[in-house]
Amino acid sequence: MSRQHPQINLSRRSLFRFGAGAIGTGVLTAGLSSNLLAAEKKPVEDITPDKALQELLDGNERFAKRKRRNPDQSYSRLVEVAKGQKPFASILGCADSRVPSEIVFDQGLGDLFVCRIAGNIATTQQIGSLEFGSLVLGTKVIMVVGHERCGAVQAAIKGAPVPGNIGSLLEAIKPSVESSKGKSGDMVENVCKANILAQIKRLQSSSVLSELIKAEKLKIVGGYYDLDTGEISMVS
Repeated sequence: MSRQHPQINLSRRSLFRFGAGAIGTGVLTAGLSSNLLAAEKKPVEDITPDKALQELLDGNERFAKRKRRNPDQSYSRLVEVAKGQKPFASILGCADSRVPSEIVFDQGLGDLFVCRIAGNIATTQQIGSLEFGSLVLGTKVIMVVGHERCGAVQAAIKGAPVPGNIGSLLEAIKPSVESSKGKSGDMVENVCKANILAQIKRLQSSSVLSELIKAEKLKIVGGYYDLDTGEISMVS
């Protein structure tokens, strides 16, 4: 189903207050293709953050129950979104090959704005990308998705030396390892969920995203993916 969202109407004063004035419409259109910013779509009912979240959960339920509709995956949809994108939701997910967002949420071309990185951590660049997705493209919900038996989390718990830049990923997860010590239950699952909440907190500290949340134009939530069942459970 095609979706269209009205552009976010933040005041000039608000934009300057939280530092987004530098990426206002004029600057963005000067540096980015106009085709990226707006798609020619038929008018549809606006989608709220709550509706966007429900759409994600409904899609995951279809996936887990093997009732996928595979929406928005036709050639005509490809042609439509080639003109511009208006995704309804953003995902900050792990790079794990077993958790492809469009599949596990049963969505299609142009529906999701996805950032993937091992350990689903909110780096500066990931935060900037999600700010763009919400402020410019109009996504109404950001879900941070961690998953069962996450390798990055397991490595952070183990704490062994690792080569190259892998350690930078593990350092971002270590605070969640510390906060989970002494808790009952599975250590990996506990750290994974604590890490999801830690990354949500980082995203909420963004002046751009926090302003959208205050304006009730955005929600940031957490999800935990079960590799065995395909189900997403909410983390709070």
